Amino acid sequence: MQRAHRGFLYHLLIRWLVCALGLWIAAGILSSSVSYGNHVGVVIIAGLILAIINAVLKPIIVLLSLPAILLTLGLFMLVINGLTVYLASTFYSSLQISNFGAAILTGLIIGLVNYLVTAILEER
Repeated sequence: MQRAHRGFLYHLLIRWLVCALGLWIAAGILSSSVSYGNHVGVVIIAGLILAIINAVLKPIIVLLSLPAILLTLGLFMLVINGLTVYLASTFYSSLQISNFGAAILTGLIIGLVNYLVTAILEER
């Protein structure tokens, strides 16, 4: 019941932190494909941009690609997550993603981090 009282800004803040953490982890794992210039501020700003894209554009993209999502039993969501990461790197040039495959892997890592953080927060 307490969760219902949390607003949009709270969820955007959590999403922002999760995206930034996921980008940082992905840059560490995929260091040859994902670069942020070793500046923490770049990861924080890129996380905010990615969180805004996920909050505003992603629901529209998911709705428009619903047939592909259903046809692939949800696997097309990996492509959508990669697209949002690639868009964030396009909007914010300090975050450099070398190719779309790296963007898909980065989206997968961010999704795993999001799953872990959500599991931890919901357990409390």
